[in-house]
Amino acid sequence: MLAVAYGADLLLGDPRWFPHPVRGMGMMIEWGERWLRRLIPWERLGGLLLVVMLVGGLYAGTWWLLDALHAHAAGWGFVVSAILLFSCLSTRDLALESDHVLRALKAHDLPLARRRVARIVGRDTQGLDEPEIVRATLETIAESTMDGILSPLFYVAVGGVPLAIAYKTINTLDSMIGHRSARYLKFGSAAARVDTWANWMPARWSVVVFTLAALVRGGRARQTWRSAWRHGHMGTVPNAGLPEAALAGALGVRLGGINWYDGVAVTMPRMGKPTRPLTPERIRDAIRLMYTASVIAWLTALLVVWLRAPGCRAG
Repeated sequence: MLAVAYGADLLLGDPRWFPHPVRGMGMMIEWGERWLRRLIPWERLGGLLLVVMLVGGLYAGTWWLLDALHAHAAGWGFVVSAILLFSCLSTRDLALESDHVLRALKAHDLPLARRRVARIVGRDTQGLDEPEIVRATLETIAESTMDGILSPLFYVAVGGVPLAIAYKTINTLDSMIGHRSARYLKFGSAAARVDTWANWMPARWSVVVFTLAALVRGGRARQTWRSAWRHGHMGTVPNAGLPEAALAGALGVRLGGINWYDGVAVTMPRMGKPTRPLTPERIRDAIRLMYTASVIAWLTALLVVWLRAPGCRAG
């Protein structure tokens, strides 16, 4: 199942024709928010209930569905499990979106590059120059490698597909209501906090994975490890900083700096030693490192699942 789901992700990415479960999660989040805001005057309580109901409900529903399918129609249980895990992964889609930015930069089309990078980052992109577009893309590759690859594989290894779906629900909640805007400062506080908890262990695992990926590619494994632990805990983003600092060390670049969000400047901590410039080639290097990290994480998940399956070991 892991092999089929991972292979489908590498082959298909995120096809627009596919009825992606995350889109369904988004619809449920929007509906739940409207319903809870009308019924409960306390925003923090309403946001907490939304997280509990969606995460708990989707975990329980997925577990019940797969348990019933495996008991009465094992073939369909396998297919549905693979499809659900496939929907949690985003290796190919992350590579394609990043490559679109790279192609625009290679064509010296900054307006197009700004529009394309705006698809994968939350910051303002209208005034970014080439190095800042490269930096934004690299930071997104690092963070999305954790959110869209390493964390789902970590949770499917620990608790199967239902736990991977629960994580994806948490991540979707955080992306939709977990940001610090006036609307969601209170209502989304529970979503942001649960997402931080859920990514705590995968973020630290990402340091190991990125270090191994740098080693496999014959690169800067020692610098990757040192950069992650030296710079990854700085600032106000406790989990995303670790893979970003690891990627900075692996590529020999400096990430972080001033980002603009809705016209407001936010200073992010500096990560990595700038031994190489932020040129478009660094995006290609980051994509290759991301693919290597993805394979390492998948192989690790396979090993853990095999060790947890007594029947497989006995065979």
